Amino acid sequence: MVDVSAKDVTVRRAVAAADIVLAAETAEMIRSGSADKGDVLAVARIAAIGATKWTQHLIPLCHCIGLDSVSVDFQWIENSTDAPDAQHTSTPGSPCRLRCVVAVANTGKTGVEMEAMTAASVGVLTVYDMVKSTDRSAVIGPIRLLSKSGGKSGDFVADNPVA
Repeated sequence: MVDVSAKDVTVRRAVAAADIVLAAETAEMIRSGSADKGDVLAVARIAAIGATKWTQHLIPLCHCIGLDSVSVDFQWIENSTDAPDAQHTSTPGSPCRLRCVVAVANTGKTGVEMEAMTAASVGVLTVYDMVKSTDRSAVIGPIRLLSKSGGKSGDFVADNPVA
């Protein structure tokens, strides 16, 4: 692992997002709460929060850090023509894009980008797991860091945070 013992303790924040593209019928099932496995977004939210705590075990050489806060939000992306697969829009019957946005913060010597990205990934993987019996064609991605602040390297904001 990188030696962070000489680094200053600062407030560090990171926001990451991951998308999953679902069939329109699957999106409606999630919205209505009628999935066989239960409330998809509630379970995915808990899975994403839990994933932040396991990042150190999943990513080799990732520091074990304490977290001060984690928030998980799900957003339905309508008419996402700016996305790489722009054919996935919200017109009736067409696939729908669901975005998991995770914000993580701590006060420490190393950043929380990996925790945020791991959580966003696990959030959409959980959605997939809960709907795979009805929509095996769901597509996950992209997964990306939207922003980070704190630490020696300063702030970062993605050029196109919605793509």
